[in-house]
Amino acid sequence: MKPQILIARPIFEDVLQALRADFEVTDNQRDQAWSRAEWIAALSQVDGALTTGLDPIDAEVLQACPRLRICANMMVGYNNFDLPAMTARRVQGTNTPDVLTETTADFGMALLLATARRLTESEHFLRRGEWGQWRYDLFAGAEVHGSTLGILGMGRIGQAIARRAALGFRMSVIYHNRSRLEASVEAELHARYVDKATLLRECDHLMLVLPYSPASHHAIGAAELQTMKPTATLINLARGGIVDDAALALALQNRTIAAAGLDVFEGEPKVHPGLLSVPNVVLTPHIASASIPTRKAMAQLAADNLRAFFQEGRVLTPVNTLE
Repeated sequence: MKPQILIARPIFEDVLQALRADFEVTDNQRDQAWSRAEWIAALSQVDGALTTGLDPIDAEVLQACPRLRICANMMVGYNNFDLPAMTARRVQGTNTPDVLTETTADFGMALLLATARRLTESEHFLRRGEWGQWRYDLFAGAEVHGSTLGILGMGRIGQAIARRAALGFRMSVIYHNRSRLEASVEAELHARYVDKATLLRECDHLMLVLPYSPASHHAIGAAELQTMKPTATLINLARGGIVDDAALALALQNRTIAAAGLDVFEGEPKVHPGLLSVPNVVLTPHIASASIPTRKAMAQLAADNLRAFFQEGRVLTPVNTLE
């Protein structure tokens, strides 16, 4: 018999049909919003699942789903996975790194430009019919070219952003990471390593691209925001929870920093109401990887992980190790 899998969210039709050749598939092409109980009930009937960051795989879920052997996340992050619990129950987890690096870096620069140049504010102003005479300071924002970009987290995406910033916008790039890059990589990226305090103090624009973990929870809070320049902008492409959203909303309201651009949020899809009420923030619904070719590559890699696990006893991009 074919293994049974659950696809938690809608995916590309051709990827779905290819999976049907190898698996008994329960799909969710209607994008049904399952309650937690419905999610557990559906997951308990299958051997594997293609999941997203909105689909929890925690100790309670695993206890109720003894058949489950693999969860293939269709994203690079896996905050929805309780990895110790999964490993203890010998449930494999996978993600989709690499295939979204360049598209996400493109979006990071787009969000930086939109934030620095106040695109959202100015569009709303125009749509409200408030555009009258020209003024020298009408939505005058911050420069991007020639400014200093601070990158917190210098993995694949951080490095791709550094290349765009240094070579495309002639920005001075400084970075902080858990481990320093090799000198040859720093030279290729035109990037300079600094400690976190220096990064916050010197940057004109702060780009967050570090992975979420208990150690990085609220890595940017009230104290860190107070350290930044009042003219600085903050861009979060990483994960919700890395920024204290309540502290950020207050900092934006008080103009502790000039502006923020956010693609991720604590407790998403909910957004802190304070962020919805300030004008100096650009908000997008976790779409940094949302180009059609990239999203298809993510779906394909998740599908390939399921296929490799059941057919070959291995996976392509594991996030935990089963001994």
